[in-house]
Amino acid sequence: MRFLLVEDNAELADAVVQRLGLDGHAVDHAGTLAAAEDCLAVAEYDLILLDVMLPDGDGRDFLSRHRDHLETPVIVLTARSQISDRVGALDQGADDYITKPFDFSELEARCRAVLRRRGGAAKNEITLGEAVFDPMAGTLRHGAQVLDLRNRELRLLEVFARAQGQILSKGQLLDRLFSMDADVTENAIEVYVGRLRKKLDGVGVRIETVRGLGYRMDT
Repeated sequence: MRFLLVEDNAELADAVVQRLGLDGHAVDHAGTLAAAEDCLAVAEYDLILLDVMLPDGDGRDFLSRHRDHLETPVIVLTARSQISDRVGALDQGADDYITKPFDFSELEARCRAVLRRRGGAAKNEITLGEAVFDPMAGTLRHGAQVLDLRNRELRLLEVFARAQGQILSKGQLLDRLFSMDADVTENAIEVYVGRLRKKLDGVGVRIETVRGLGYRMDT
C-alpha cells in the first residue's frame, strides 16, 4: 500500500519510512504541509500519517480543510497526551491517533486496524480461489501450506485482491507499489507480476494480461 507521512522530524520520518518499507509499503515523506499538498495533488494514498505541529502550520487545520472531500484514512501523530487534544483530533476527522514517542509495532497495528475498518472488514482475511490471504499479517495460506511471498509480492497481491476483476495498468500498479523517489520503471511491474503468477500457480487464482491495458486478477 502507499502511505503519505507528514512529519518534520527527519530522524523519526526516516525510521518510519524504513520500518513500513520492510513490510513492502511505499511511503512518501512530506516535511511540511505545503509538501503534503503537492503530494496529494499528484498521488492517491491508502493512509496518511499526519503530525500535528509542522513548520508551516497545524496538521489539524490541514485535516479539517481536506476531510470533506478526502476519503483517505488519517492517523494523527501527536506529542500531546491530553485527552482534549486527542478528542479534538478525532472530532476534526482523524480516524485514529498515536502519541509520541511510540513503539513501531503499535504504529503498525494501528495502521492495520484503520485500514481494516476503512475496508469494512471485521477481519483481515480475503479468500482468493483456494487460498486465504491476510494482507495485514502478510500470509497466503493454501490448505496447510503457507506460500512464500516476498514483501513486494505481497503488496502487489493485495492491490489485485482489492480490485478483483478490474483492469489495472502498469502505471497504476507502479503508483501503488513505489514511492515518488523510487528509481523504477514499468518493467519492474512485469517482473513482479511474473513472480507472483508462478507462486499463485495451482491455487485457483489467475492474473491475466489484457493487451495494451494492463492486468486483471480473476478467481
